[in-house]
Amino acid sequence: MDMTISPIYKLSIHEHPLFFSAMFIEKKCDGCQVREMMYGSYYCNEPRCNWRFHKDCAESPLEINHHPSHLEHPLLLTSPDDSITPCDFCGQYILSTYYTCPTCEFKVDLICGTKPSPLVIKHPVCHDHTLVFLKKQIEEYKVPCEVCKESIGGPSYSCLECNNVYFHLDCVHLSKEVDHNCHSSHSLKIMPSESFIDDDDAHKICHFCLVQPEKVLYHCSICNFTLCLDCTKRPPPFVVDNAKTHTHPLMLFSKKIVFTCNVAGIESDSYKSYICLKCDFVITGSCVGLPSIININRHDHRIAFTHHLGYKGAKCGVCRKNVSQYYGAYSCAICPEYVVHSRCATDFDVWNGKELEGIPETSEDIVPFKVIGDNLIRHFFHDKHILLLFKNYDMIGDDYYYERLRCEACASQIGFGPVYSCQECRFFLHEKCAHLPMKKNLVFRTTPYKLEYHQSKAVYCYLCDMFFGGFTYEPQGPYLVCVPVDVHCSSISEPFVHNGHLHPLYFVITNKERRCDACWRVPDGYYMLTCSDCDFDLCLYCATLPEKIWHISDEHPITLYHGGKEAISKNWCEVCEMELDSSKWFFTCSDCGVTFHVGCVLGDFSRLTPNCSIHRGGKEHLAKLNHQSSRPFCRHCHDRCKAPVILQVNDEHSGYICSRSCLLWSC
Repeated sequence: MDMTISPIYKLSIHEHPLFFSAMFIEKKCDGCQVREMMYGSYYCNEPRCNWRFHKDCAESPLEINHHPSHLEHPLLLTSPDDSITPCDFCGQYILSTYYTCPTCEFKVDLICGTKPSPLVIKHPVCHDHTLVFLKKQIEEYKVPCEVCKESIGGPSYSCLECNNVYFHLDCVHLSKEVDHNCHSSHSLKIMPSESFIDDDDAHKICHFCLVQPEKVLYHCSICNFTLCLDCTKRPPPFVVDNAKTHTHPLMLFSKKIVFTCNVAGIESDSYKSYICLKCDFVITGSCVGLPSIININRHDHRIAFTHHLGYKGAKCGVCRKNVSQYYGAYSCAICPEYVVHSRCATDFDVWNGKELEGIPETSEDIVPFKVIGDNLIRHFFHDKHILLLFKNYDMIGDDYYYERLRCEACASQIGFGPVYSCQECRFFLHEKCAHLPMKKNLVFRTTPYKLEYHQSKAVYCYLCDMFFGGFTYEPQGPYLVCVPVDVHCSSISEPFVHNGHLHPLYFVITNKERRCDACWRVPDGYYMLTCSDCDFDLCLYCATLPEKIWHISDEHPITLYHGGKEAISKNWCEVCEMELDSSKWFFTCSDCGVTFHVGCVLGDFSRLTPNCSIHRGGKEHLAKLNHQSSRPFCRHCHDRCKAPVILQVNDEHSGYICSRSCLLWSC
């Protein structure tokens, strides 16, 4: 299997240039729509295109002459359209690229065009009688295949002499006993899976895909060797010749052995390994054809594969475990200490599946503003006026109050640090928020996020479980649902250093066993931050709490106190006058000694800009600052609204909502 192919192809099956990958990857082919393990494939590298093709499908000819079902005219390769029509050969609906006759509108899908099944098989391998081709079965009459026993939902072969005998198109070439090059010493016999139930010594899973067949399998009782039908039909290549993986051709070794993969550096007992006897080189099949240069969502720079890391003491930037100096890994040329395991770097939750070798880096302009003069900018989300930078907030003017003014990007108070201010309207941006890039890589998806501005409509950030108004990052790519991320959660990068913990923190998937050490809750979001050195977890909401804030109940700025499980002193919240659990994080004033619950200081709507709207239950709810001396009553719980930002219900009864629970129950 020769893998020495030019890296870039312009093929007729796709509008964009395609790149070849020698990786073993389980994907659905966008040409034939079959999902299976691909041993070498073509993929598209365009930002908003995620297409991948079998090698044979990608190299389909532009024109087919003398098709057995349409001899009159040539068939031309045609791009998919919005119409849903059946294939005139097999009867199944055409879902992607197909062949059509421009003269008489005859259409066949990609497989029926390039590899049409014969209409009659006089001497089939699987049966004693002649078989005839049938178009797609009617759903009500699904019958099992005589070979694999699975239901037939598409075209099939049928025996005219035997009643109700049908075969899948690719099962018709399988017999009850096969000689397979992956196990050349003995023949493999087809057996029902249930015959192995009481045999504890029998190897019941497929040696290659590690899946246990439910109905039938091929088995060698002498060697205890098993193959599923899919791997029998489409086995891995016996020889792999790929210079990126190894300088010599690699041979498939189908015996189970325990070894350390030279590429991944981890111990494996895989049945699908490849070896080079000359070099004492052995790898797992999943490590064949790894890309040379890639970009992952955990790092800002490209990383490159090296066969030998060469230095010890490095920790993986994804899993935080040690990376061996004697095996392959990915490293960053700009950040010498950044290293990632081969397996971690090519995980599809981390990598977008695209190789960047030979593709020049583009210096894309991601700055969100234009510099007009000294300390003057014109921001893309407020381009009608010029913004002036104030190094000190007090320079803006005495007629403003800290707690009343909010940054349009993050919805937080602007009372700390430099701020950009519009001289013609009340538009403010923290200096750091003004520099938020237009595009950014985040760990939550493998495609870049784009900066957007929700000026008046609130969105929901699933990571911190908060409603949000202002700037958001929204994913770019072939996703059906756009899930925005607020600028607080998007500001977290690895390693994350927080004043509330001694060690750097890293992202981890949330589970019910992890509780946030700041609020003691099990977060609803998908990610948490954790310490790899000790048992410390932090939800994304608590990780982005402000370290300092102004509150109407105190004349001084109050600061976030990072409580602890060892804290035993009793405190009382200045707002709700209830006892405060000092083992959780809370706010305090170092001058007055007063303390506040985090929820009482911020409330549930602290990340909404004024007049930002939430539509729920057919009603509009507008965010309002609750900064008057007389606090209104909540129309649902009938308590006074204590939070600094509340919702005003825009209906005939008006009134206010104080919390998210009241919002949910009132609708």
